[in-house]
Formats: sequence, C-alpha cells, structure tokens
Amino acid sequence: MKLFKTLPGIILLAFLIACGGDKSADKTTEKPANPGGLTDFEMENGIGPIKEKMQMGEIDAEAAKKGEATFTVKCALCHKLDERFIGPSQRYTADRRTPEYILNMILNPDEMTKSHPTGQKMLAEYKTPMTNMNLTVDEAKEVLEYLRLIAKEGHEKNIPAVPIYQNEQ
Repeated sequence: MKLFKTLPGIILLAFLIACGGDKSADKTTEKPANPGGLTDFEMENGIGPIKEKMQMGEIDAEAAKKGEATFTVKCALCHKLDERFIGPSQRYTADRRTPEYILNMILNPDEMTKSHPTGQKMLAEYKTPMTNMNLTVDEAKEVLEYLRLIAKEGHEKNIPAVPIYQNEQ
C-alpha cells in the first residue's frame, strides 16, 4: 500500500527532472561562437600548421627580399599590390590579418577557403580559390616579411588601401 502512495511522487519527481531541470538544452538554439567548431585561435589565426602566436620583431630585410622573389614568381599571377585582380590587393594584408593567419592562408588555402569564415567570404567575393603553391614554412615566412615591408612602405608613402570587398568603401 505504501508503494502506491509513493509511486505518484516518484513519477512526478522523474517527470520534473526530465522536463525542466536541464538548462543546457536551451543552448542548442544559440548561434555557435565559432562556426564549424573552430577554436578561438583558429578564428583569429586561421587553420593550418601555425598553431601558436609568433613574436614579430623588426622586419628582416634579407627575408623580405627572398619573399619578394617568391611573391613575384608564385603570388603575382593572382595578386597585385595596389589593385584587385584574381585575388585581393596585398599592400596592407599584414595590417588586416595576423601573421599566423597569413601563414596559414599561404600554407593551407584549401582548408581555409573550405572551413574558415573569412576564407569562405573571400572565396565568395573573388570566385576563385587560392592555389596551394606548396611553399615551405620558411618560404611562407619570407613572403610574410615582404608583406610586412610593403605595408610599412605603403604607410610611409601614403598609398591608399584598396578595399577587399566590392561593397566596402
């Protein structure tokens, strides 16, 4: 007889626990902070082999010179410094993106345009995915030094920035 008196209480308790006690179910309707499950680091610095923040010192002139040569041979087919082309202008890339993002974009463009929101937006704007030029990390760092150098020169000479997106002025 006692079982029949306590059974409704047990059922009510189980019902309350199952239906209202867990607030985590409400979170499924929220927009995720990092689409595609990207980490905060990946959101800021891209997806690729560069997984830690780098310390950037003064521009390495020798590395920048090597980077310019690599840029001329491998990147200038699609990128100009001060105009839109197949890809965006590159003069102020070092101002717009973190060094880690730039390196990850150079080293891992396929995954960046597939999975990173900024890469996806760039692909939507330019309609052509960036080609993987199979640079080494050292070669990519030299190109980064060149990008840092041309940004510095652009500021010194007051060269205007070219908007990345057509609707951006």
